[in-house]
Amino acid sequence: MTPQGPQAPLEFGGPLGAAALMVLLPATMFHLLLAARSGPARLLGPPPSLPALAELWSPRALLLLLAWLGLQAALYLLPARKMAKGLELKDKSRLLYPINGFQALVVTALLVSVGVSAGLPLGALTDMLLPLAFAATLTAFIFSLLLYVKALVAPASVLAPGGNTGNLIYDIFLGRELNPRICSFDFKYFCELRPGLMAWVLINLALLLREAELRGSPSLAMWLVNGFQLLYVGDALWYEEAVLTTMDITHDGFGFMLAFGDLAWVPFTYSLQAQFLLYHPQSLELPMALLICLINAVGYYIFRRANSQKNTFRKNPSDPSVAGVSHLLPYFYILYFTALLVHREARDEQQCLRKYGRAWHEYCQRVPYRIVPYIY
Repeated sequence: MTPQGPQAPLEFGGPLGAAALMVLLPATMFHLLLAARSGPARLLGPPPSLPALAELWSPRALLLLLAWLGLQAALYLLPARKMAKGLELKDKSRLLYPINGFQALVVTALLVSVGVSAGLPLGALTDMLLPLAFAATLTAFIFSLLLYVKALVAPASVLAPGGNTGNLIYDIFLGRELNPRICSFDFKYFCELRPGLMAWVLINLALLLREAELRGSPSLAMWLVNGFQLLYVGDALWYEEAVLTTMDITHDGFGFMLAFGDLAWVPFTYSLQAQFLLYHPQSLELPMALLICLINAVGYYIFRRANSQKNTFRKNPSDPSVAGVSHLLPYFYILYFTALLVHREARDEQQCLRKYGRAWHEYCQRVPYRIVPYIY
Protein backbone atom coordinates (compact mmCIF):
# COMPACT_ATOMS: atom_id res chain seq x y z
CA MET A 1 0.00 0.00 0.00
CA THR A 2 1.43 3.37 -1.00
CA PRO A 3 0.74 6.55 0.94
CA GLN A 4 -1.61 9.12 -0.53
CA GLY A 5 -0.38 12.70 -0.71
CA PRO A 6 2.25 14.38 1.47
CA GLN A 7 3.07 12.45 4.62
CA ALA A 8 2.69 14.25 7.95
CA PRO A 9 5.15 13.57 10.78
CA LEU A 10 4.34 10.36 12.64
CA GLU A 11 2.60 10.77 15.99
CA PHE A 12 2.13 8.57 19.06
CA GLY A 13 5.44 6.80 18.52
CA GLY A 14 4.68 5.73 14.97
CA PRO A 15 3.34 2.25 14.06
CA LEU A 16 4.82 0.61 17.16
CA GLY A 17 3.29 3.22 19.48
CA ALA A 18 -0.06 2.96 17.70
CA ALA A 19 -0.06 -0.84 18.07
CA ALA A 20 0.80 -0.52 21.76
CA LEU A 21 -1.98 2.01 22.37
CA MET A 22 -4.55 -0.23 20.66
CA VAL A 23 -3.78 -2.77 23.39
CA LEU A 24 -3.01 -0.50 26.34
CA LEU A 25 -6.06 1.78 26.07
CA PRO A 26 -8.66 -1.02 26.32
CA ALA A 27 -6.55 -2.76 28.98
CA THR A 28 -6.43 0.46 31.03
CA MET A 29 -10.18 0.93 30.71
CA PHE A 30 -10.89 -2.59 31.96
CA HIS A 31 -8.37 -2.19 34.77
CA LEU A 32 -10.18 0.95 35.94
CA LEU A 33 -13.58 -0.74 35.76
CA LEU A 34 -12.32 -3.69 37.81
CA ALA A 35 -10.49 -1.47 40.30
CA ALA A 36 -13.54 0.71 40.95
CA ARG A 37 -15.63 -2.25 42.09
CA SER A 38 -12.89 -4.03 44.00
CA GLY A 39 -12.43 -3.75 47.75
CA PRO A 40 -9.05 -1.97 47.77
CA ALA A 41 -9.92 0.17 44.69
CA ARG A 42 -6.22 0.49 43.90
CA LEU A 43 -5.33 2.55 40.84
CA LEU A 44 -1.83 1.05 40.75
CA GLY A 45 -1.34 -2.68 40.96
CA PRO A 46 -3.33 -5.59 39.51
CA PRO A 47 -7.02 -6.10 40.34
CA PRO A 48 -7.83 -8.81 42.89
CA SER A 49 -9.11 -11.13 40.13
CA LEU A 50 -9.47 -11.13 36.37
CA PRO A 51 -12.91 -11.68 34.83
CA ALA A 52 -13.68 -14.87 32.93
CA LEU A 53 -14.60 -14.59 29.25
CA ALA A 54 -18.21 -15.32 30.15
CA GLU A 55 -18.24 -12.17 32.27
CA LEU A 56 -17.06 -10.09 29.31
CA TRP A 57 -18.94 -11.48 26.35
CA SER A 58 -22.72 -11.09 26.31
CA PRO A 59 -24.88 -11.08 23.13
CA ARG A 60 -27.46 -9.15 25.14
CA ALA A 61 -24.92 -6.42 25.89
CA LEU A 62 -23.97 -6.21 22.21
CA LEU A 63 -27.62 -5.93 21.16
CA LEU A 64 -28.17 -3.27 23.81
CA LEU A 65 -25.19 -1.27 22.53
CA LEU A 66 -26.32 -1.56 18.90
CA ALA A 67 -29.84 -0.48 19.87
CA TRP A 68 -28.37 2.55 21.66
CA LEU A 69 -26.29 3.50 18.62
CA GLY A 70 -29.35 2.99 16.40
CA LEU A 71 -31.45 5.28 18.59
CA GLN A 72 -28.82 8.02 18.55
CA ALA A 73 -28.37 7.66 14.77
CA ALA A 74 -32.13 8.06 14.30
CA LEU A 75 -32.13 11.19 16.48
CA TYR A 76 -29.17 12.51 14.45
CA LEU A 77 -31.30 12.26 11.30
CA LEU A 78 -34.22 14.22 12.74
CA PRO A 79 -34.72 17.77 11.40
CA ALA A 80 -32.14 20.06 12.99
CA ARG A 81 -32.73 23.53 14.41
CA LYS A 82 -29.71 24.66 12.40
CA MET A 83 -27.33 23.41 9.71
CA ALA A 84 -23.80 24.71 10.32
CA LYS A 85 -20.88 24.84 7.93
CA GLY A 86 -17.56 23.32 8.94
CA LEU A 87 -14.20 24.95 8.31
CA GLU A 88 -12.83 25.08 4.77
CA LEU A 89 -11.35 21.80 3.52
CA LYS A 90 -8.38 21.24 1.22
CA ASP A 91 -10.62 21.40 -1.85
CA LYS A 92 -12.11 24.73 -0.59
CA SER A 93 -15.48 23.09 0.17
CA ARG A 94 -17.30 23.28 3.49
CA LEU A 95 -19.40 20.41 4.81
CA LEU A 96 -22.80 20.88 6.42
CA TYR A 97 -23.54 19.52 9.90
CA PRO A 98 -26.87 19.22 11.76
CA ILE A 99 -26.92 21.06 15.08
CA ASN A 100 -29.42 18.93 16.97
CA GLY A 101 -27.34 17.23 19.67
CA PHE A 102 -29.09 18.97 22.56
CA GLN A 103 -32.40 18.07 20.96
CA ALA A 104 -31.26 14.43 20.92
CA LEU A 105 -30.31 14.69 24.62
CA VAL A 106 -33.76 16.01 25.54
CA VAL A 107 -35.56 13.29 23.55
CA THR A 108 -33.31 10.64 25.09
CA ALA A 109 -34.02 12.00 28.58
CA LEU A 110 -37.77 11.87 27.92
CA LEU A 111 -37.56 8.29 26.65
CA VAL A 112 -35.50 7.23 29.68
CA SER A 113 -37.93 8.98 32.04
CA VAL A 114 -40.90 7.21 30.49
CA GLY A 115 -39.07 3.90 30.63
CA VAL A 116 -38.11 4.26 34.30
CA SER A 117 -41.63 5.38 35.20
CA ALA A 118 -42.98 2.28 33.43
CA GLY A 119 -40.71 0.02 35.48
CA LEU A 120 -37.58 -0.21 33.33
CA PRO A 121 -34.87 -1.58 35.65
CA LEU A 122 -32.22 0.95 34.67
CA GLY A 123 -30.22 0.20 37.80
CA ALA A 124 -29.52 -3.27 36.41
CA LEU A 125 -27.30 -1.59 33.83
CA THR A 126 -24.59 -1.39 36.49
CA ASP A 127 -24.26 -5.19 36.43
CA MET A 128 -23.56 -5.07 32.69
CA LEU A 129 -20.77 -2.50 32.60
CA LEU A 130 -18.04 -5.05 31.87
CA PRO A 131 -19.84 -6.79 28.96
CA LEU A 132 -21.03 -3.43 27.62
CA ALA A 133 -17.46 -2.09 27.70
CA PHE A 134 -16.27 -5.26 25.95
CA ALA A 135 -18.98 -4.87 23.28
CA ALA A 136 -18.06 -1.20 22.79
CA THR A 137 -14.38 -2.10 22.41
CA LEU A 138 -15.17 -4.84 19.90
CA THR A 139 -17.43 -2.44 17.99
CA ALA A 140 -14.65 0.18 17.92
CA PHE A 141 -12.16 -2.33 16.46
CA ILE A 142 -14.57 -3.55 13.77
CA PHE A 143 -15.74 -0.01 13.00
CA SER A 144 -12.14 1.18 12.61
CA LEU A 145 -11.37 -1.62 10.18
CA LEU A 146 -14.48 -0.82 8.11
CA LEU A 147 -13.55 2.87 8.05
CA TYR A 148 -10.07 1.95 6.81
CA VAL A 149 -11.50 -0.20 4.01
CA LYS A 150 -13.89 2.60 3.03
CA ALA A 151 -10.99 5.08 2.90
CA LEU A 152 -9.05 2.87 0.46
CA VAL A 153 -11.39 3.94 -2.34
CA ALA A 154 -11.71 7.55 -1.19
CA PRO A 155 -10.04 10.31 -3.24
CA ALA A 156 -6.81 11.80 -1.89
CA SER A 157 -8.54 15.14 -1.29
CA VAL A 158 -10.63 13.72 1.57
CA LEU A 159 -7.82 11.97 3.43
CA ALA A 160 -6.57 13.17 6.80
CA PRO A 161 -3.07 14.70 7.03
CA GLY A 162 -1.66 11.96 9.25
CA GLY A 163 -3.51 8.72 8.62
CA ASN A 164 -2.41 7.87 5.09
CA THR A 165 1.15 6.62 5.62
CA GLY A 166 0.65 3.22 4.06
CA ASN A 167 1.27 1.42 7.34
CA LEU A 168 -1.80 -0.70 8.11
CA ILE A 169 -1.75 -0.51 11.93
CA TYR A 170 -0.87 3.18 12.11
CA ASP A 171 -3.48 4.20 9.55
CA ILE A 172 -6.22 2.15 11.22
CA PHE A 173 -5.33 3.73 14.57
CA LEU A 174 -5.17 7.34 13.37
CA GLY A 175 -7.77 7.11 10.61
CA ARG A 176 -7.23 7.62 6.87
CA GLU A 177 -10.30 9.63 5.98
CA LEU A 178 -10.90 13.02 7.56
CA ASN A 179 -14.70 13.13 7.37
CA PRO A 180 -16.04 9.67 6.44
CA ARG A 181 -19.66 9.95 5.34
CA ILE A 182 -22.46 8.00 3.76
CA CYS A 183 -24.68 10.57 2.08
CA SER A 184 -25.07 13.31 4.71
CA PHE A 185 -24.39 11.07 7.73
CA ASP A 186 -20.99 12.05 9.10
CA PHE A 187 -19.63 9.18 11.23
CA LYS A 188 -16.97 11.16 13.07
CA TYR A 189 -19.20 14.10 13.91
CA PHE A 190 -21.93 11.71 15.07
CA CYS A 191 -19.62 9.77 17.38
CA GLU A 192 -17.77 12.82 18.70
CA LEU A 193 -20.42 14.04 21.15
CA ARG A 194 -23.56 11.94 20.99
CA PRO A 195 -23.54 8.22 21.83
CA GLY A 196 -20.58 8.31 24.21
CA LEU A 197 -21.42 11.46 26.17
CA MET A 198 -25.07 10.54 26.54
CA ALA A 199 -24.16 6.98 27.54
CA TRP A 200 -21.91 8.51 30.21
CA VAL A 201 -24.79 10.35 31.90
CA LEU A 202 -27.06 7.32 31.42
CA ILE A 203 -24.55 5.11 33.24
CA ASN A 204 -24.27 7.75 35.98
CA LEU A 205 -28.05 7.72 36.36
CA ALA A 206 -28.12 3.92 36.51
CA LEU A 207 -25.49 4.00 39.27
CA LEU A 208 -27.54 6.60 41.18
CA LEU A 209 -30.65 4.43 40.94
CA ARG A 210 -28.76 1.34 42.01
CA GLU A 211 -27.41 3.22 45.04
CA ALA A 212 -30.98 4.19 45.93
CA GLU A 213 -31.99 0.52 45.70
CA LEU A 214 -29.12 -0.57 47.95
CA ARG A 215 -29.17 2.23 50.55
CA GLY A 216 -32.64 3.74 50.40
CA SER A 217 -31.58 6.99 48.72
CA PRO A 218 -28.67 8.32 46.66
CA SER A 219 -25.88 9.99 48.59
CA LEU A 220 -25.23 13.71 48.33
CA ALA A 221 -21.90 12.95 46.66
CA MET A 222 -23.65 10.83 44.02
CA TRP A 223 -26.15 13.62 43.34
CA LEU A 224 -23.31 16.11 42.86
CA VAL A 225 -21.38 13.82 40.49
CA ASN A 226 -24.50 13.28 38.40
CA GLY A 227 -25.38 16.97 38.37
CA PHE A 228 -21.92 18.29 37.54
CA GLN A 229 -21.31 15.76 34.79
CA LEU A 230 -24.78 16.26 33.31
CA LEU A 231 -24.00 19.99 33.17
CA TYR A 232 -20.79 19.25 31.25
CA VAL A 233 -22.57 16.99 28.75
CA GLY A 234 -25.47 19.39 28.35
CA ASP A 235 -23.01 22.23 27.74
CA ALA A 236 -21.15 20.24 25.10
CA LEU A 237 -24.36 19.44 23.21
CA TRP A 238 -25.84 22.94 23.60
CA TYR A 239 -22.66 24.39 22.10
CA GLU A 240 -22.32 21.49 19.64
CA GLU A 241 -21.37 23.78 16.78
CA ALA A 242 -18.12 24.63 18.56
CA VAL A 243 -16.83 21.09 17.98
CA LEU A 244 -16.53 21.90 14.27
CA THR A 245 -13.41 23.99 14.96
CA THR A 246 -11.65 21.41 17.15
CA MET A 247 -8.64 19.33 16.13
CA ASP A 248 -10.71 16.15 16.20
CA ILE A 249 -12.90 17.42 13.37
CA THR A 250 -10.50 19.60 11.39
CA HIS A 251 -7.27 17.57 11.56
CA ASP A 252 -7.56 14.02 12.86
CA GLY A 253 -8.80 11.17 10.71
CA PHE A 254 -11.51 8.90 12.03
CA GLY A 255 -9.88 5.68 13.12
CA PHE A 256 -9.51 3.56 16.23
CA MET A 257 -8.17 6.44 18.33
CA LEU A 258 -11.36 8.48 18.09
CA ALA A 259 -13.78 5.57 17.64
CA PHE A 260 -12.61 3.82 20.80
CA GLY A 261 -12.38 7.10 22.69
CA ASP A 262 -15.90 8.17 21.72
CA LEU A 263 -17.71 4.84 22.05
CA ALA A 264 -15.85 3.10 24.90
CA TRP A 265 -13.37 5.27 26.80
CA VAL A 266 -15.71 8.20 27.45
CA PRO A 267 -18.76 6.40 28.87
CA PHE A 268 -16.90 3.76 30.86
CA THR A 269 -14.00 5.76 32.30
CA TYR A 270 -15.65 9.16 32.69
CA SER A 271 -18.28 7.49 34.91
CA LEU A 272 -15.61 6.20 37.29
CA GLN A 273 -16.51 8.66 40.07
CA ALA A 274 -20.09 7.40 40.18
CA GLN A 275 -18.88 3.79 39.97
CA PHE A 276 -16.52 4.37 42.88
CA LEU A 277 -19.26 5.95 44.99
CA LEU A 278 -21.56 2.97 44.45
CA TYR A 279 -19.00 0.49 45.74
CA HIS A 280 -17.24 2.81 48.20
CA PRO A 281 -19.76 5.21 49.81
CA GLN A 282 -18.40 8.59 50.89
CA SER A 283 -20.02 10.88 53.44
CA LEU A 284 -20.32 14.53 52.46
CA GLU A 285 -21.60 17.29 54.72
CA LEU A 286 -23.71 20.14 53.37
CA PRO A 287 -21.13 22.94 53.97
CA MET A 288 -18.49 21.02 52.03
CA ALA A 289 -21.03 20.27 49.29
CA LEU A 290 -21.80 23.98 48.98
CA LEU A 291 -18.09 24.78 48.74
CA ILE A 292 -17.70 22.14 46.03
CA CYS A 293 -20.64 23.66 44.14
CA LEU A 294 -19.03 27.10 44.35
CA ILE A 295 -15.70 25.80 43.05
CA ASN A 296 -17.49 23.97 40.25
CA ALA A 297 -19.42 27.12 39.29
CA VAL A 298 -16.22 29.16 39.08
CA GLY A 299 -14.50 26.43 37.09
CA TYR A 300 -17.46 26.11 34.73
CA TYR A 301 -17.51 29.86 34.12
CA ILE A 302 -13.80 29.86 33.21
CA PHE A 303 -14.25 26.74 31.08
CA ARG A 304 -17.20 28.15 29.14
CA ARG A 305 -15.67 31.59 28.59
CA ALA A 306 -12.34 30.14 27.43
CA ASN A 307 -13.96 27.68 25.04
CA SER A 308 -16.29 30.31 23.61
CA GLN A 309 -13.37 32.67 22.95
CA LYS A 310 -11.32 29.87 21.40
CA ASN A 311 -14.17 28.91 19.08
CA THR A 312 -14.79 32.54 18.09
CA PHE A 313 -11.12 33.07 17.28
CA ARG A 314 -10.88 29.90 15.19
CA LYS A 315 -13.89 30.95 13.12
CA ASN A 316 -12.81 34.57 12.75
CA PRO A 317 -9.46 35.76 14.18
CA SER A 318 -10.47 39.34 13.38
CA ASP A 319 -13.59 39.26 15.53
CA PRO A 320 -13.46 42.38 17.78
CA SER A 321 -14.25 40.33 20.89
CA VAL A 322 -11.03 38.30 20.53
CA ALA A 323 -8.83 40.56 18.36
CA GLY A 324 -6.57 41.55 21.22
CA VAL A 325 -4.80 44.74 21.73
CA SER A 326 -5.23 47.24 18.91
CA HIS A 327 -3.91 50.39 20.68
CA LEU A 328 -1.23 50.77 23.35
CA LEU A 329 -2.45 54.19 24.52
CA PRO A 330 -5.09 52.91 27.00
CA TYR A 331 -2.44 50.63 28.54
CA PHE A 332 0.12 53.41 29.15
CA TYR A 333 -0.81 53.60 32.84
CA ILE A 334 -0.03 49.95 33.62
CA LEU A 335 3.09 49.93 31.43
CA TYR A 336 4.38 53.09 33.07
CA PHE A 337 3.81 51.91 36.62
CA THR A 338 5.29 48.48 35.92
CA ALA A 339 8.52 50.10 34.72
CA LEU A 340 8.42 52.64 37.57
CA LEU A 341 7.97 50.03 40.31
CA VAL A 342 10.64 47.69 38.93
CA HIS A 343 13.07 50.59 38.73
CA ARG A 344 12.09 51.84 42.19
CA GLU A 345 12.64 48.38 43.64
CA ALA A 346 16.13 48.21 42.08
CA ARG A 347 17.02 51.56 43.67
CA ASP A 348 15.64 50.41 47.04
CA GLU A 349 17.75 47.28 46.74
CA GLN A 350 20.95 49.29 46.41
CA GLN A 351 20.00 51.69 49.20
CA CYS A 352 19.23 48.85 51.63
CA LEU A 353 22.41 47.01 50.71
CA ARG A 354 24.50 50.08 51.53
CA LYS A 355 22.58 50.78 54.73
CA TYR A 356 22.28 47.28 56.22
CA GLY A 357 25.16 45.38 54.58
CA ARG A 358 25.36 41.74 55.73
CA ALA A 359 21.98 41.89 57.44
CA TRP A 360 20.39 42.73 54.09
CA HIS A 361 22.02 39.68 52.47
CA GLU A 362 20.54 37.49 55.22
CA TYR A 363 17.14 39.07 54.69
CA CYS A 364 17.29 38.40 50.93
CA GLN A 365 18.10 34.74 51.59
CA ARG A 366 14.93 34.45 53.70
CA VAL A 367 12.82 36.56 51.31
CA PRO A 368 14.16 35.67 47.83
CA TYR A 369 11.41 37.30 45.74
CA ARG A 370 11.36 41.06 45.24
CA ILE A 371 7.84 41.90 44.03
CA VAL A 372 5.87 38.85 42.76
CA PRO A 373 6.44 35.56 44.63
CA TYR A 374 8.02 32.79 42.49
CA ILE A 375 8.24 35.15 39.49
CA TYR A 376 10.40 38.20 40.37
